[in-house]
Amino acid sequence: MARYIGPKSRISRRFGEAIFGPDKVLNKRNYAPGQHGVNRRKKNSEYGNQLAEKQKAKYTYGVLERQFRLLFAAAQRSKGITGEILLQLLESRLDNVVYRLGICPTRAAARQMVSHKHIVVDGKVVNIPSFQVKPGMIVGVREKAKSLEVVLNSLDGFNHSKYNWLEWNEAEMAGKFLNVPAREEIPENIKEQFIVELYSK
Repeated sequence: MARYIGPKSRISRRFGEAIFGPDKVLNKRNYAPGQHGVNRRKKNSEYGNQLAEKQKAKYTYGVLERQFRLLFAAAQRSKGITGEILLQLLESRLDNVVYRLGICPTRAAARQMVSHKHIVVDGKVVNIPSFQVKPGMIVGVREKAKSLEVVLNSLDGFNHSKYNWLEWNEAEMAGKFLNVPAREEIPENIKEQFIVELYSK
């Protein structure tokens, strides 16, 4: 399964945001990576800004280029605002839902949990991180994995009320995907219109 395995702090420093979660390196060196990162005052072109937003979205959700293009094509085919639908498709990925439910501290950890068959959807094991979760589906932790330290630590003190489209059942250690989130409910700092403009060229 393809995924980005390079240095994450360099990516976060490039965008000036902790897109992979809390980052000590970014806090210490809040400037672009490389020899001239400190003094770089380069202005990006329109294309550069559009490309940067696409790259940021890809790295944030852990999706590579081919998969991202397929998601964009699916968003274009759907009725509605293409950029908004693209973000909704990314939010509906199983690994992202596991992360939003607080079962794992990062999307990378959530992806691994799914791949290692620790996650169930409507009672059945699903090991495909890109699986599209539909409204009404229940995503939970497999019985064998409920005592895993990474899961217990992540759930400890997690605020489940911050995402209106998810409903958490603590006793079952599972959450219900109530509905696809509206754009204003998605907290990611991504200018999706730039991505639409990039792919429309």
